[in-house]
Amino acid sequence: MGRSRKGRDISGWLVVDKPAGLTSTAVVNKVRWALQAKKAGHAGTLDPEATGVLAVALGEATKTVPYITDALKAYRFTVRLGQATNTDDAEGEVIAQSDTRPSDDEVKDALGPFVGDIMQVPPKFSAVKIDGQRAYKLARDGEDVEIEARPLWVEELVLTDRPDPDHVELEMVCGKGGYVRSIARDLGEALGCYGHVRELRRIWSGPFEAADGLTFDQIEEMAQTPALDEHLRPISEGLADLPELRATAEGVARLRNGNPGMVLAADVEYGEECWASFEGKPVAVGRYKAGELHPARVFNL
Repeated sequence: MGRSRKGRDISGWLVVDKPAGLTSTAVVNKVRWALQAKKAGHAGTLDPEATGVLAVALGEATKTVPYITDALKAYRFTVRLGQATNTDDAEGEVIAQSDTRPSDDEVKDALGPFVGDIMQVPPKFSAVKIDGQRAYKLARDGEDVEIEARPLWVEELVLTDRPDPDHVELEMVCGKGGYVRSIARDLGEALGCYGHVRELRRIWSGPFEAADGLTFDQIEEMAQTPALDEHLRPISEGLADLPELRATAEGVARLRNGNPGMVLAADVEYGEECWASFEGKPVAVGRYKAGELHPARVFNL
């Protein structure tokens, strides 16, 4: 029999403003320790040198992680023009250089093809799996990995500043699976001057904003005290993009057992993904069909 994980049965979201130099996993481990939580996970990996919002799900909130992972996200980043690196960011080795520097108008014109439905090749140093192995591991071992292009929805990509000829500052809103490093790399190629990410910050992810996140110092200061619990956000925030239905008293009993349960009529379409609540708490997520919610995930609260 496996050993049960010790900790508190605590559920909710903690929004962290991740500092540079830490992996997303390290942030989750820190939050789990600080809240003495039994279960925790994050919604969307950030590169170690990236900063910004990292939403950490605790307990039953981990069941809503896919909805934050699939939500739109916004990034503010600086591209270093004139240099390509093997990692597509400032941590890698420079592998190509150019003296060409595009004008602001040339940069703006080049952004157009990166908006909408695009195909993007992830960086070779990424967590993408190739034949069961992570691409970054193969790259570190010196293998010349080939990664297939993947679809990405980019809602917005704009030039926000040009501090000097070597750098451009951009903001991007995109869907699931976007690599800012690939945008910088491909933009540099489109401009004929090479490029890589110099700085990267995720400013919001779904309903969560970096401006509302706790710093590591704040988490350290409040660790293992009731003060940190007060910063927990409700599980329902992870379901913000789904319609909410109210479960009946009879329906909630059935839903909690994993069966279709009656919900109050709402302006939703047959088969639409929704979530049901009862007395202010989430009960289940599933598909709406003829007055009932057919649950796919049930919350044990």
